[in-house]
Formats: sequence, structure tokens, C-alpha cells
Amino acid sequence: MTLSDSTPSWKKLSLYAVTWPIFVDFVLRMLLGTVDVFMLSRISDKATGAVGLANEIIYFCILMFGFVGVGTSVAVAQYIGAGRAKEASRISALAITMNLIFGILVSIVLVSFGESLLQLLKLNPEQIGIAKNYLKIIGGFIWIEALSYAVSSVIRSSGNTKSVMYVTLGVNIIHIAGNYLLVFGNLGFPEWGVTGAAISTVVSRLLGIIVLFILLYRRISAPIHRRDYLKWNGSYAKKIMSIGLPAAGEHLSYQSQYLMIISFVNMIGITALNTHVYVMNITNYFMALGIAVGVGTEIIVGQMVGAGEMKAAYRRLMNSLKISFLLTLAIVGVAVIFRHELVGMFTNDPEIIAAGSGIFLLSIILEPGRTFNTVVINSLRAAGDARYPVLMGTISMWGVSVPLAYVLGVHFGIGLLGIWIAFTVDEWLRGLMMLLRWRSRVWEKKALVKPASVSDMGA
Repeated sequence: MTLSDSTPSWKKLSLYAVTWPIFVDFVLRMLLGTVDVFMLSRISDKATGAVGLANEIIYFCILMFGFVGVGTSVAVAQYIGAGRAKEASRISALAITMNLIFGILVSIVLVSFGESLLQLLKLNPEQIGIAKNYLKIIGGFIWIEALSYAVSSVIRSSGNTKSVMYVTLGVNIIHIAGNYLLVFGNLGFPEWGVTGAAISTVVSRLLGIIVLFILLYRRISAPIHRRDYLKWNGSYAKKIMSIGLPAAGEHLSYQSQYLMIISFVNMIGITALNTHVYVMNITNYFMALGIAVGVGTEIIVGQMVGAGEMKAAYRRLMNSLKISFLLTLAIVGVAVIFRHELVGMFTNDPEIIAAGSGIFLLSIILEPGRTFNTVVINSLRAAGDARYPVLMGTISMWGVSVPLAYVLGVHFGIGLLGIWIAFTVDEWLRGLMMLLRWRSRVWEKKALVKPASVSDMGA
């Protein structure tokens, strides 16, 4: 924001304009994994289940990269809202460096211990042989996704969400083309199957991060200098971590309890695992809508809080919640009508199609609750209130979801449906706890920055 433009940055943003590119971007990002699952399902269900579980480990790592991304997004949005553009750029540079270092460490862990992780999740020995090479290739270059997450968060925080969407679209086109050539050996290329899918994913992501860095320097309001990447600023790091570490704790709690529950699914049987992988690859797209509205609202609420506009922030979240809830209910309702056809896109096995279709019916209750939970948590973080969600989330996930999944799915023999019932109870319970926190307005006292005066705008 400049002196010649006195309009607050948050007033220039509409939820629709900010959110729809985020939704498309998230859908396209998920397509990277879904395309692998869809194409490999043409080879065998065993290959699909193996890659699907390997991708769960990859998703776990990507979500952990989000701890810096989330902290950066909130801090940058609040600095922009407060009219402090140069500081927003400096904190962005620090966040990018932090995520790169973290990404390299994760890559080392996945390359060194990938097979052990697959064994820990009780994957069928035959499938471990398929999954370990896929995990090693993608895991070795997972630092690219760490960089991508940080840079994308910075670009989005200013409200510029379309640029990131276009990059992700390009990455997907390259990935699909790479799979076509390397998975099946078309046009004279080698037929590498699962390995080809992994190589295609890495190459497309590498090209994507190069373009994102070009966009970063064209879109930010104040330039980032080389020294900003190397200069440590404890105050900025503390602000990032004050939001990022609790967010990481919540993601860690969610993914670890989810992987624990996946081990229950493996105990039920390979058919249950394959069914779960196929259904999750579809329902992830329902989740994308809630995540997109949540992130879009987070950007706007963050700028409002930075500007000191607490009443406007409160209303923004309540309106976003109504919109996301109704949209999710409508989309899931339509998907349920075509549930047999959707599962049938991945497999011809009648047992898997029947089980997956039953899970879809439950999604009418599950997905609105998940959206409810996601949108409110993002706004609490945007306001600087990051500790409460992780505390309540951990209590619900490990105190309700995990034991209930085991009792219903394994002990009482309800199977995969029982496990998804546990997911549903957990999402609604957390959603209601988050809403009560928002309505308490405790978050109004937790802003990271204060608005700049007219005399130091852009400082």
C-alpha cells in the first residue's frame, strides 16, 4: 500500500476473488497424486494401494512444511494489513530459507528410512517392494515442495492467488504428459511404471518452483534482497513460529493419528485399504473446497486483524462459514448420486465399488463437519490464536477418533465404515469447539502486529 492509495488492503479483497483460484490450485495439487493412482490402477490394484499409502507419507511431510507456510501467511497478511510492506518482504525471505532447510532434512529422512516407515504402517510385503522406490524418488526431492509451499504462501498472502493457480495448472499438464510417456512407455519412452510416475512428479514440481520464484519477484510490493535470505531475524522467526509451531503440532497430531488409523485399515484387509485409497482420492476434492474457503478467509481476516478491524474480521468468518457449509453440502449431495460411477473410475472390483459407495453416503455428514472445522481454525490462526486449535484438536483426535476407529472398525467388526464413522465424530466435535472459541472473541487480543501510522507506511 502506498501513500497515494489510502484504501486499506483488506477492503480490496473479496472472498470469491481470493478463494476460487485457491480452490482450483488445491484441486490441481491433489491431481498430482490422483493422476498417479488413476494411471497405476490400470496396472494393478496392488500397485495402486502401494502408491496410495506412499503418498500418505508424502502428504504428511507436505503438511508439515505448512507449519512455516501457515506462520508466514498469517504474519505477512497482518503486516500487509498494517501497511508495513518492507517488513512483510523480509519475513517472507526468512520463511523461504527456513522451509528449504526443513525440506532438505525431511528428504534425508525419507531416503534413509522410507522402507521402515512402510513396514511400520503394516503394508503388505509385496506392496512394500513397489512403494519403496516411489517413496525414495519423490522423498529425495521433497525439498522442492517445501520451497513451493513457502513461496506460494507469500504470493497468496497479498491476495494474489491466481498466479499460484496458473503455475499449479502448468505443473499438472507436465505431470500428466510425463506419466503418459514414462508409466506406459508411449512414443518410444521406456515403460517404467511406478518409477516413471515418481520421476514425472519430481520433474514437474522442479519446473513449477522455478516459475514461482519468478512470480515472487514480480508480485511482491517491496523487493526481497539476497541478503534477506541469509539474515536471521529472531523477532520475525518468533512471529512465524508462534503460529507455525502450533499449526505443525495440529498437522502432526492429525497425520499421526491418521496413519495410526491406516494401520487399523491394513488390519482389516487389503480390500479395505484399496477401497480407502480410492475413496480418499475422491473425497479429498470435497475437502479442497473447505480448505480454499478457509485459506481465503485467513488471508482477509489476517489483513483485517493487522489493520485492527476486529468486528469486520468476526463477521467475515461467520459469513464464510455459512457459504462453505452450504457449498460443501451441495457438492457432496451431487457426488453421492454418482457414487458408484466415481469409485468405478478406479476399479472394476464389485466388492470395492460396493464398500466405497457405502462410505460415500456417510460423506453427506462427514464433509460439512470437516469444512466447518477447517474454516474456523484458519481464521483463529489468522488472528494469532494458534494454540487453542492444536490443544483441542489433539484431545479430540487421540481421545475420540483413534480409539473409536479401533473399537468400531476392528473390535466390533464394522470394518472401513466404522473407521469413517470415527472420522465423522471427530470432525464435528472439533468444529463445534472451534466455533465456541471464535464466538468468545478471545482471539481479538492475540494479533502479531500493530497498524502502522501514516508516517511510516511501507517502512
